[in-house]
Amino acid sequence: MKLAIMGLMMMMKFPVQSLLKKWTVSNKVFGLCLVSRKYNKSTADLPGFTETLIELCQSRHFITGDVITKDALINGWYNYGHLGMELQKNLASKWWDSVVLSREQVFGVMTPHKLMGYRCSDNRPLRLMETAALQMLLSNKDLTKEEIVALLKDSLEESPMLRFNLLQGAIQEYVKSLSLVNRKLPFGLAEIGVCYQPFPTGKHPTVCNAVRTGEVEMASLVWFSSPRTSGHWLDYWVRQRLLWWRKFAKNPSSFTAGDFQDNDGTKGTELYFSFPWGKEPIEKLLNLGDKELVLEHHENKDNVKGRDGRKTVVPHVLSVSGNLDRGVMAFLFDSLQLSEKLDSKLRDNQKRVLKLHPSLAPVKVGLEMGKGPTVELRQVCEGLFREMLEKKISVWPGYLETMHISLEQLIMKYDEMGVIFTIVISDSTLENGLVQLRNRDTAVKELAHISEVRDFLTKYIQES
Repeated sequence: MKLAIMGLMMMMKFPVQSLLKKWTVSNKVFGLCLVSRKYNKSTADLPGFTETLIELCQSRHFITGDVITKDALINGWYNYGHLGMELQKNLASKWWDSVVLSREQVFGVMTPHKLMGYRCSDNRPLRLMETAALQMLLSNKDLTKEEIVALLKDSLEESPMLRFNLLQGAIQEYVKSLSLVNRKLPFGLAEIGVCYQPFPTGKHPTVCNAVRTGEVEMASLVWFSSPRTSGHWLDYWVRQRLLWWRKFAKNPSSFTAGDFQDNDGTKGTELYFSFPWGKEPIEKLLNLGDKELVLEHHENKDNVKGRDGRKTVVPHVLSVSGNLDRGVMAFLFDSLQLSEKLDSKLRDNQKRVLKLHPSLAPVKVGLEMGKGPTVELRQVCEGLFREMLEKKISVWPGYLETMHISLEQLIMKYDEMGVIFTIVISDSTLENGLVQLRNRDTAVKELAHISEVRDFLTKYIQES
């Protein structure tokens, strides 16, 4: 038996083409096939859809929290579980690839969470102040109420703010970054990081209830261009960003764009996702002109000028700011598909599938062990597991589970986790090298040779 396993592991490295026809990413079906199920095209408007998604996300470790409501989803008042963390990481990675690595003249920066010396007319940003200092001030009986208020105001103004967006950090880095491009416009600075956004609550929307503060993962591109071309670049980035969000969606029309005007009168474009309760913004694009840049650099216009051809000009600042946490929620709502299904006992059950894009899915492959000698099958699973990890394919090691459940229950579990492929290693694998492979999106089961699985999955994911 040991010799058989060694031979099988050798076949994993040296494909045996005679056992099966060559796999292709066009999803040609070979081996044993089952009829795929049909899913509803759009189910987000069904009653209880939001509650169904919340229950699934909690049970499958996408999000955690005591009570998850619609407001919690909008404002980011929850923690990520293992799968949610991986989904958010994949989304951030794809954002970075698209904005920074796929084009010229965009550079990454990393700025502090605290903004020092930044004057803001908006009273909402959070400020850091030591509790002991605050308590000492409030408990000083020698001071009048007016004196306490004045001292408290001075202390708050001198305290650092927690950043509420990533714009200011990029503006502060602008002059230092000019040397990277020999002062030539346009260019951009990009950053991904946590921002702190308190949300107004209660009857008085201008009063902030600081009991719960939203910690939001933001993705920011600040694009510096000449005033002459800033309008063109804003249109360009609106098109690019909308196409990018739609690229990963099952229902691209759920992502839309619309003009809006900020509180201070600044006009721009917002990208929205249509949640069951209505549209919510996921990304904001603004042309801020040169005011923010000039103020930050002490109104020294010569210091901030860049080259536009033969001219030197003060650039306009374009801000592209996306909420990645809300983006995660958007893709979870977009990918959930529901259908009615009869189980093996002819009972009517609701089938739930997270059809996340292959690039975003937290786990690409579920690796399971079927009937056969346990020790030998586990050795084969471990070998295949390592092979796929070498190719950066995320695998769920289901073969380690000691409580065995039916294949039907396994499929339901992996569909709800968004796992793209399920591989089952069984005694037939030891005999002829064949494994059972199931595709989440087609529900088709196929027989494939173990030597070709890794390369096929790598190509499938890369070309998706």
